Amino acid sequence: MSDVESWRKWRTRRDTRLRDPHGTLALTGTHWLDEEPAPIVEGQPVLWSAGPEAKTVTLTAKAEHGLVLNGEPIDGTVTLRTDTDEHPDTVTAPDYDILLVPIERDGSAALRVYDPKAATLQAFDGIEAFDFDPVWIVPARFTPFAGPHVEKVLNADGVVRGLGLDGTVEFELEDGRHTLQAALTTGGRLWIVFADPTTAEAKPFFRFLTTPAPAEDGTVTLDFNRAYLAPCAFTDHYVCPLPPKGNTFESPIRAGELAVKTR
Repeated sequence: MSDVESWRKWRTRRDTRLRDPHGTLALTGTHWLDEEPAPIVEGQPVLWSAGPEAKTVTLTAKAEHGLVLNGEPIDGTVTLRTDTDEHPDTVTAPDYDILLVPIERDGSAALRVYDPKAATLQAFDGIEAFDFDPVWIVPARFTPFAGPHVEKVLNADGVVRGLGLDGTVEFELEDGRHTLQAALTTGGRLWIVFADPTTAEAKPFFRFLTTPAPAEDGTVTLDFNRAYLAPCAFTDHYVCPLPPKGNTFESPIRAGELAVKTR
């Protein structure tokens, strides 16, 4: 399969995932939780609270409230594992087709609510993106840091949080040599947050890039044709991290996704 054919399939998969009834565009709220049990919406009888170190979330409900965990109605108090756990839990409200996802971010717990009737999902009309250009597929080399590295960065919701970074990626573009900080993700892949003048006036002004796992010698390929919009480009309920130091280009990266199109 050629690079352009692979890119087209990636674009199709990306669009399909975004249109998922409980995907990125369906998020209607991120509700931060305290240790004291409380409803996420005032007046609701269902109570939520953050567990120890925000690694878990506690939920108290009656069977009549219609919440389901692992196929069984919730009737009492249950402990839910957040999305940073190896085996996270989710709760559904089948009568309303709602998905409830406990999350943990930098020591704070929250509950995300996904609704197929979300206005953002109903209005979505695709993504504006550059045409494929092989010039933006570049060889690079990943160099891991000597130990754990956490940088405090501003997030899209205005809160400063720690961003775990695992090394640097070096590569050449037409305007010279560049070095970006990157994080290792599932399967050893690299995840990069970067900004450039192309999206300087957009919201958000930065994008993400994921690469294959580097080889043993650190070599890896960056394909900026697959630079993608952060979740906070689709709805304000995400807490995307802004680029860390050094991850902002002076020259435009004319590749990848640019903006969300709406009806």
